[in-house]
Amino acid sequence: MPSSLEQHLHERAIADLQREHGRALFGFLLGLTYGDRQRAEDLLQETLVRAWQHPEALSSGHGSMRPWLFTVGRRLAIDAGRARRARPHEVGCDVLEQSALPDDHVERSVTALDVREAVKALRCEHREVLTQVYFRGRSVAEASEALGIPAGTVKSRTYYALRALRKVLPGYGRDAA
Repeated sequence: MPSSLEQHLHERAIADLQREHGRALFGFLLGLTYGDRQRAEDLLQETLVRAWQHPEALSSGHGSMRPWLFTVGRRLAIDAGRARRARPHEVGCDVLEQSALPDDHVERSVTALDVREAVKALRCEHREVLTQVYFRGRSVAEASEALGIPAGTVKSRTYYALRALRKVLPGYGRDAA
């Protein structure tokens, strides 16, 4: 275990490295990351961490640490680029939120298929009432006239049809959490 004096000298050497080579190394890494400042800063920090982890590099007797730092930084940039290409493209929260909107074509299609199958499973008289009131947009009086049944019957069949749909379609409507 290094003494506190050795640790202090090592930390000071890293601070000197950053002060002496940090700006040039950052500019170099910025070019490798196509101007992405955040990635360049991350790579700079990781390069300095590598220097801290390898104190033998600091005491190698080379005239300048710059070639070693640039080589480590370049290798880190290459490795980071390979890692990004090896995994799926990252998307931001705004893209995920947009895909969850009800206006999403896929979502609407899936919902339509679910509803269509659920309506098919209803009793015939319930299906007829829902078709008139919801799918054709008729009022209770208009549906009553079209079906030849009292308005009260249209209302009660509509109520029971919707109740049956809620059981068959959990997660839709008021029951959705």
